[in-house]
Amino acid sequence: MDVSVILPVEAEGFVQSLETFSLKEVGSSRWFKQHEYVEKLNMQAILNVSATYDEFVKELLVSHGKISVLVAEMILVEVWKHKVFPILCKLQDFNPKNTFHLYMVIHHEATIINLLETIMFHKDSCEAADDSVLDLVDYCHRKLTLLAGKATREGNTTHGQKKLTGNTIMSSMEELQSQNADLEFQISLKALSVLRYITDHTNCISVINRMLCTHNMPCVLVQLMDCCPWSRCREGVVEKYINGKWQKIPPEDHLKMTKLDGQVWISLYNLLLKEDCQRKYDFNSFNKSQLLKLRGFLTDVLIDQLPNLVELQRCLAQLAVTDPDPPKKELILEQIPEMWSNIVRENSGKWKAIAKYQTYNLDVMESLLPEKPKCGSCGKEATKRCSRCQGEWYCQRECQVKHWPKHKKACQLMAEATEKIQRDLQTNS
Repeated sequence: MDVSVILPVEAEGFVQSLETFSLKEVGSSRWFKQHEYVEKLNMQAILNVSATYDEFVKELLVSHGKISVLVAEMILVEVWKHKVFPILCKLQDFNPKNTFHLYMVIHHEATIINLLETIMFHKDSCEAADDSVLDLVDYCHRKLTLLAGKATREGNTTHGQKKLTGNTIMSSMEELQSQNADLEFQISLKALSVLRYITDHTNCISVINRMLCTHNMPCVLVQLMDCCPWSRCREGVVEKYINGKWQKIPPEDHLKMTKLDGQVWISLYNLLLKEDCQRKYDFNSFNKSQLLKLRGFLTDVLIDQLPNLVELQRCLAQLAVTDPDPPKKELILEQIPEMWSNIVRENSGKWKAIAKYQTYNLDVMESLLPEKPKCGSCGKEATKRCSRCQGEWYCQRECQVKHWPKHKKACQLMAEATEKIQRDLQTNS
């Protein structure tokens, strides 16, 4: 069955119109219109991959040189979330009844990283990203260090559990903060996949140097493997985060590798065994001690699932009994990522002013929304999204249940499309 969100000619118009915005423009009518375009491009890209159909969204983004624009817009929202959003949350006179426009801003980052995860699987996407790959590496590093740090502090028994009682009534802004935390976890896991694809495809010395020397990504990945934030134990039951949701794992599958485990192992394999990477990485005493922790995870059961890891196992065995030579000093004209620093520098000292500007213009911002979502059942204004397909809106749980017989087929199609992508990517790993 041929299902499309947008036609190729529409997609080309959307891609050609993509542009970068200033921080103050976030929430403008032009910004919301672009958000709508990116949402549709993301959904179509997922459908194209799932149906093994012509990936025209990816091809258009590559041919029109717009991947760097997506990276810039994603980092713009990341800065907004770090610098402006906390100020909005602390303003005592700011507690809007409808926070949908703010949710759209927060969700924009998740939409873009999801689209990048879909298209960066291909080498030509990585090449077309050009210098923005450096900014993307920095972005992934920020997300993964925060993810590992949070998981280490909380432990895998409490991750993802709500600390509010059933009688607690959250304000609209508190609810938005909770949604932001949930999204941040999902975004970080997508960043892990994007990093893996960069390690697959890049031959750029500056990018390799950034991953190995500046950020020491192998040790970050060891920490992630150690704390494993996509796995938890609740009341004696093991759960793993698979295909966008926590799933109970029967005892016989506890040692089964998830896609996220695979992304970490393949990234480590690339970063430690590729010739260009081995020449650049400093196997000093600290790095060596961290990497040797991996030997405890490399069981026969794991290697049976990903046979290439036997080479990594041999590498670590050799590392345990030798002291590799330090990396050769090479003269490198290193490129520096600029997107985050440029945004911060241009807006330094203006964060509160930007927050107040967006607060005072709340009513205007709401009226500028391209279209407020309507409940798929009763047609009233909706604030809740179908958690499975993300494509339908409802005003309350009762309407979602009532509408399910009609929505079921479309929901299942989108969910299966997403799951098929995950399976295909894991198979191709």
